[in-house]
Amino acid sequence: MQTVRQNEKFSTKRHRPVCALGAALVVAAVASGCADTGGDGPRPAPSASPDAGRPGAAAGQAGPAPEADTRAEEAKRRQAARVAAAKKWGLAKVPLAAPAPPAKKPFIPTREGFEIDGAEGEDLPPVFTTVPTTERIVFLTMDDGSEKDPELLRMMTELNIPYSAFLSDYEVNDDYGYFEEMQKRGVTLNNHTLNHPYLPGLSKAEQREEICGEQEKIEKRFGKRPALLRPPYGNYNGDTLRIAKSCGIKAVPLWAAEAFPDHMEWREWDQDLHPGDIILTHFRGQSDWDASMTDLVRNVMKTVTDKGYAVARLEDYV
Repeated sequence: MQTVRQNEKFSTKRHRPVCALGAALVVAAVASGCADTGGDGPRPAPSASPDAGRPGAAAGQAGPAPEADTRAEEAKRRQAARVAAAKKWGLAKVPLAAPAPPAKKPFIPTREGFEIDGAEGEDLPPVFTTVPTTERIVFLTMDDGSEKDPELLRMMTELNIPYSAFLSDYEVNDDYGYFEEMQKRGVTLNNHTLNHPYLPGLSKAEQREEICGEQEKIEKRFGKRPALLRPPYGNYNGDTLRIAKSCGIKAVPLWAAEAFPDHMEWREWDQDLHPGDIILTHFRGQSDWDASMTDLVRNVMKTVTDKGYAVARLEDYV
């Protein structure tokens, strides 16, 4: 497992989320939309109907809206596709579907013990391992980029499992096309520095080259400047966060658990998953693990699903 900052404060109690998501607002918004519109646009006002005021006119408008039936059929279709994909890819169970993302992203503070000494009052990107939520969701993230397995792209697309990539240019520059295809499939490409160094050991200028240089590289190659940085090995200092902020980084997600093809490693004292936990893994293959990326996904999804969690998209919450 990657090493982590040495000043982390471990305790026998887990750091609790500070706020809950606005799931009720999402439900209300969806309900409102269903009441006001139909499949072909806004419905006419009642007075526009030639039957308005006639006996039985109100009864004729009762019953479920056609779009509700359409949504139900679509949900059945998607579930059937997930069942078929789980069988095809050899998953022990069908992955659980994540709930709709929140209407408003939660406030995410820096985790206790991960603060920078002497940075009180500075508005720096938060460093965290868990997103505040009460939903039974976790987030899957993949680092570096050395293994470029096309089966991974097909598997994750067919299973509809979201994940986030944190790229180091020295690992991906031999095949940018692989990650362009990944991006087309809805994966966000984030910053993991140019060359994966131990950032606190570098000068400010060197850190700037590693962090902001990767920002520019990703923007040039993939058309979008990242908002998230994962420092290599989970190590950073005040210069890291200040430099990252200066070139567009909004948050620094680390991890609460790390996934391998044959086991999980845990940060928390209870050796378990919790709502909003971030899971780290890597783009690795047979040469590193004696296993494939698809083997990895089967293992991590067994753990996640057995524990009653769904995988959600990190960028919908951060």
